[in-house]
Amino acid sequence: MPSEVRSPRLAVLIDADNASAKIADGLFEEIAKIGEASVRRIYGDFSNARSKAWADILSKHAIIPQQQFAYTTGKNASDITLVIDAMDLLHSGRFDGFCLVSSDSDFTRLAARIREQGIDVFGFGEQKTPESFRQACRRFVYTENLRGGTANNQDSASKQQPLQPPDAATPMIKTAIAQMESEDGWVDLGEMGKRLIALAPDFDSRTFGSRKLSDLVRKTNAFEIEEQPKGGSVRIRVKAAAEPPRRRRNSREGRV
Repeated sequence: MPSEVRSPRLAVLIDADNASAKIADGLFEEIAKIGEASVRRIYGDFSNARSKAWADILSKHAIIPQQQFAYTTGKNASDITLVIDAMDLLHSGRFDGFCLVSSDSDFTRLAARIREQGIDVFGFGEQKTPESFRQACRRFVYTENLRGGTANNQDSASKQQPLQPPDAATPMIKTAIAQMESEDGWVDLGEMGKRLIALAPDFDSRTFGSRKLSDLVRKTNAFEIEEQPKGGSVRIRVKAAAEPPRRRRNSREGRV
């Protein structure tokens, strides 16, 4: 009897000072798509009113709090403790990936160091997160897209105000298509999606108000879509530019 394939084992490390407790449901639903959250730790001063919202939901998601009192102003003991724990977990060799939940660019070097070890890093933070941290992750998810969760609301992405308009995604999609080898311009939508993530780790169709990439492509109105019969893959290509109308020649032109 073949052994069951184990889901990737993940270490989830949350910076309570730079992540809202309102994302908790959506966060762990998103992480469940990637693998199993084997370690769930959160770092902060839970005697502080700012982190109290997290303290109220720790048991719901089996998150282990790592209390760090702010003894000195300007020194973030929570960040230091998170980094130390991350390195201990990395060198244990037990994890297939790390989920760093923060909008703080201070974790850029940590993400880069983990990836140097051949381990995937998935970042979760607000849209204001500096590009350096977003690019250091294999994938980066904006937490604005996770508020309220998605399990009971499949259309949540389309109901809330998108972070960006759909046509803002058009240049990135065109770049991804241009990088794929195709004689006739048609490319597989799924493969193009993988290329998009490689180009921009923070690319997410929900950012543009669509739950699925195919929905986003349709909303841009900049691409042709071809669905293969019998459940085959979907292909897309850039729409040909419309030719400008020809100028009608005046019969008097050219007369002396």
